[in-house]
Parts: sequence; C-alpha cells; structure tokens
Amino acid sequence: MFYGVPLTLGVEEEYQIVNPQTYDLHPSIEKFIEQGKDILPEGQLKPEFMQSQVEVGTPVCNDIHDVRRELLRLRGSVSQIAHANDLCIVAASTHPYAAWESQVITEGERYSEIIGHMQEVARQLLIFGMHIHVGFGPKPEDKDLMVEVMNQLRYFLPHILALSSSSPMWQGHVTGLKSYRSVIFEMLPRTGIPESFKSYAEYENFVKLLGKVGSIGNKDAFNPEDATKIWWDVRPHPKFDTLEVRISDICTNVEHAISITALVQALTAKLIKIRKQNLSWRGYRRHHIVENKWRAMRFGIEGQMIDFGREAEVPFPDLIHELIDLVDDVVDELGCRQEVANLTNILSGGTSAEKQIRVYEAALAAGASQKDATRAVAKFLAEETLVGVPS
Repeated sequence: MFYGVPLTLGVEEEYQIVNPQTYDLHPSIEKFIEQGKDILPEGQLKPEFMQSQVEVGTPVCNDIHDVRRELLRLRGSVSQIAHANDLCIVAASTHPYAAWESQVITEGERYSEIIGHMQEVARQLLIFGMHIHVGFGPKPEDKDLMVEVMNQLRYFLPHILALSSSSPMWQGHVTGLKSYRSVIFEMLPRTGIPESFKSYAEYENFVKLLGKVGSIGNKDAFNPEDATKIWWDVRPHPKFDTLEVRISDICTNVEHAISITALVQALTAKLIKIRKQNLSWRGYRRHHIVENKWRAMRFGIEGQMIDFGREAEVPFPDLIHELIDLVDDVVDELGCRQEVANLTNILSGGTSAEKQIRVYEAALAAGASQKDATRAVAKFLAEETLVGVPS
C-alpha cells in the first residue's frame, strides 16, 4: 500500500504469431488457445482481433519484481506453444511488411460488431500494444483519486510512448515515424489523449451518455463494462478498479517493458504523494499534450519535446533524466529503483524502433533487396523478443 492505495500492477501484451522460416504472420490463434489451457491459468491467454495475434495478461502483481517474473513466464510459455507448432512469437507493434488485407479476422460477436461499426478502418488494425494497469481501490474516494491522477498523468504519456516505440515500419517500408501503430489506432473513435474530468462521477456520466445514445454497447441494455469500448491512451478500467495506461507500443525487449511499467507505477505514486501534501502537478490542456504525442510518434527518443512550463524544446534524454529525478523519493518504497534507472539503457541503446531501422539500413548497405531487408528486421524481432526469456 502507498498512502492507502494498493498500486498493484498488471501488464497485457499482444504478440504476433509468425512462421520462423518465412517470418510471415500466421493465423493460428485457435491452436494457441486450445494448447494454452494445459500450461496457463484461465484468462491469461486470449484471442485478439486478428488470428495472427495472441494476447497475454499477468495476474495481479504486488510489485515490479512480480511483473518481471510473470512477463518472463508468459513470454516463455507462449513461445513454448509456438515452438510446438513450428511457429514463433514477436513483440512489436507492427509487422515490418505484412499486409492487413491478407489477415484473417477472429470470429466472435465483439469483433463482428467492431467490423460492422468501423468497416475498413477496423480491418486495418494490424497493430499490437501493451497495456499497464495500476491498482486503486473500489471505494468512491479511490475512484476520485484515480481520475485526479489520470488527469495529471496525461502529461507524461508522450514520454512513455517514445520510450516504448516499436512500429517504424508498415507494409514493407520505413514510415519515417517511430510509432506508426499510433497513427493506425487513432483512426478509431474514442482514442488518443482524453480530456480531463472533475471527478469519477463526471467520467461515469460521460460513459452513461455514450451508452444512452448507442455509441458504446446496446443503448437499450446499457452495461457499464461497455466502457471498454472507450480506447483512450489512459482510462479507468470498468472491471478491475485500475488505471490503465494504453498509449505504449509493445516493447520487443522484455527489460524495456519492465522499466516502463516501473516508471508508470512510480509516476502514479509521485502524483499521489504530492496530492496527499495538498499539491498537484500542473494541469495542461489536451492540445498541449497532443503536440508532444506527435513528437513522440514521429521522433521517438531521438527528438525534442516541449517543456510547456519553460516554453522551450528540450532534448528527450534530458526529460527522462528529469523524470528519474522526479520519482527518486518514491522508488525505494516501491522497490523499483533499479528498474527505473534502467530507462537510461533505452536512451543509450535505442528503442525497438531505432534498432529495427538500423537492421534494415545495414541489410540494404550489405546489398540486400528491400524485401530481404524487411525480412531481416522480422528475424531480428523474433530473436530480440526472447532475449533474457528462459527457454
């Protein structure tokens, strides 16, 4: 507990299912679900929108050390299922060259409904993400604190996206962006940076309005859990009493995922601590935060972001060092000092996006065709996904 708030953690990751000979996506989710019953507890392995995707979710974790253990276990277990079927998994938010038109949509009422409402926009969702949950309590005052923290945490979402970026390629070419997944996802309604809310009751009334007019769920039989169809970059989760950070690309390297999860928990704790001191992080309008999100999508960790307090551009690494200093007084109590400090490894070695571009350019420089260079990227991703993961 931190000032009476659980701050438990949970992480969901969405993997690509890939043929390790060709590195093409392979629609095999039924095999994963069936065989996963024998090695994973119920609910930890789930289908996703396309049959070449598989989603895993950790159980509730008390601290970042639990997160590390569970992510390693899940990646290892799902890789085991893949290997048994002559397949492999990849953690990256886009496939380097796969065409969305060629993918098989997973059967099910929810996915049919999405296609029915979104049409061609939904069919292009060949993207993969990572969601980080931070636990709050079920009482009204807990939920009000959650919304207050959500309002302030929005400022840091572009930083989290830049650190996690893993989608620089789309359908066989380098896009010039570090997170092209964000472009595809924001074609959907109810995505992106949310507005701020005065209270949980105000947020709840907004959800009820969307239900009443049929924007989410069945307007004649509204279910509060239909709020899962609000896909903002951060949101209160309607079932788990968690604040869910959804802006991240999925990290190819599992250590990056662990460090970013630790940062999210530490920022949440810091915002709670200053709130208990009757202070708050300065609030910024949505359009300010969206400007920095674009910079994160476009340049990742290699660009500059705007410090709106100073009204100046600041190199991204400087901002991360400032964030590490900002949470210094909470990381020991949370037990995540080393994991937060390891964010500097992302700055020095590059995110998955930077590494993919390096592999692609090196292959071209060595005389590979564009097609072979994209396959070299896919091969790198398959290998990097399991670095540090027990076999």
